[in-house]
Amino acid sequence: MDDKPSPGAVSESSEHLFSFGVIADIQYANLEDGYNYQGTRRRYYRHSLLHLQGAIEHWNKESSPPCCVLQLGDIIDGYNAQYKASEKSLELVMKVFERLKVPVHHTWGNHEFYNFSRDYLTNSKLNTKFLEDQIEHHPETVPTGSFYAYHFVPFPKFRFILLDSYDMSVLGVDQTSPKYQLCLKMLKEHNPNLELNSPQGLSEPQFVQFNGGFSQEQLNWLNAVLTFSDTNQEKVVIVSHLPIYPEASDSVCLAWNYRDALAVIWSHECVVCFFAGHTHDGGYSEDPFGVHHINVEGVIETAPDSQAFGTIYVYPDKMMMKGRGRVTDRIMNYRKEKPFPF
Repeated sequence: MDDKPSPGAVSESSEHLFSFGVIADIQYANLEDGYNYQGTRRRYYRHSLLHLQGAIEHWNKESSPPCCVLQLGDIIDGYNAQYKASEKSLELVMKVFERLKVPVHHTWGNHEFYNFSRDYLTNSKLNTKFLEDQIEHHPETVPTGSFYAYHFVPFPKFRFILLDSYDMSVLGVDQTSPKYQLCLKMLKEHNPNLELNSPQGLSEPQFVQFNGGFSQEQLNWLNAVLTFSDTNQEKVVIVSHLPIYPEASDSVCLAWNYRDALAVIWSHECVVCFFAGHTHDGGYSEDPFGVHHINVEGVIETAPDSQAFGTIYVYPDKMMMKGRGRVTDRIMNYRKEKPFPF
């Protein structure tokens, strides 16, 4: 395993409160190594399963095990559908996850929808909504729409929120449904290309078919949960397959309406960090409101002699990410005061 020294590591002045794991874009398929769509980066389809096994062995052996693991989407590759191996490959990956001694929370990405319909996913083991927490006497914090999102509290005063960044999408949706027609219309209004996966010439390159966005209904729900967390002085971690902050991501990989999601998050004080996958390259930036945006490097493009996962140690004043292999170490201090709005 490629275990590197921590760049800019600080002395851990106090015991950490709890920890959690992150892993992204496993994209397993029983195929020989291939390349990305541009033919520029190697993809290790079979070896991704060995990387996952290594990550799980590491988390299971930690003296203070993580409270949970966040799987950031694209658990198996879209090629599985072509070879009619979607269910078999998913079953294989889920068998590996069964070795994990703590709960795993699954996020859905574009490759989930290349392989399965939304209805299938809702009834599959990739639906971990049963792990959600209820806030009594606050019905607005319970999702009522068709989107796959929920929140949970792994430790007092810390709330995690999983978002559905394909709530608005043309992937995995019945093509006769009004929602599909609405999303296709929105996509074509922003992307006149014949090939809807091509960002060529677009002023908003995120409007491609392999991305998606957040419905107003989901954003209203997010706002209600963050309002509760503000009031109760909680720290919040948000998880999504698609990133939402341009400085931390390739502009082609952003959620369609990332600005709307940012507007909701920036109207609250409780959010510490936003974890996403999708880019495979990884990325990081702290936005003007002190929210740390972390895109986790993808397992699928990680060489056999390296690794790609992270463990985040949570302290009273910060979170520290210890990356393995390609995943970079990060120190995420909590913001001290609300910045001046701009």
